[in-house]
Amino acid sequence: MIKLVKKGIYRLVWTKDRQRMLYLGDCGYLWVYAKGIGELFAFSKHPHKPSYILAEGKYRIYTVEKEPKYVDLQHLELSVKPGVWQGYLLLTGLPTKNKIRSRIVPTDEIISFTRARKVGAKR
Repeated sequence: MIKLVKKGIYRLVWTKDRQRMLYLGDCGYLWVYAKGIGELFAFSKHPHKPSYILAEGKYRIYTVEKEPKYVDLQHLELSVKPGVWQGYLLLTGLPTKNKIRSRIVPTDEIISFTRARKVGAKR
């Protein structure tokens, strides 16, 4: 079962204090690399002033369970350009104010592209 949990507009920015920050709607997450761990999202408790925008577009978050072609986790997908999506596995979901970090892993499993082709919708 694939369930669309959330969708909206994202912004990936470079902050004045030299950090990558991903905004999913109004929620901001620091996007950092931790040596020996990999890519992490960290919950941002305070706003960071953007220096410039790296990318922006649509995002979708899916929950996947018992699907043979996909890993059973939450999937975050960011549109790169029309018809092109980059997928990430959210190993423990998105961070919250109580669980401030979560690991993400890039994946080539793209649900948005596949679902659009199945129903004949425009990508």
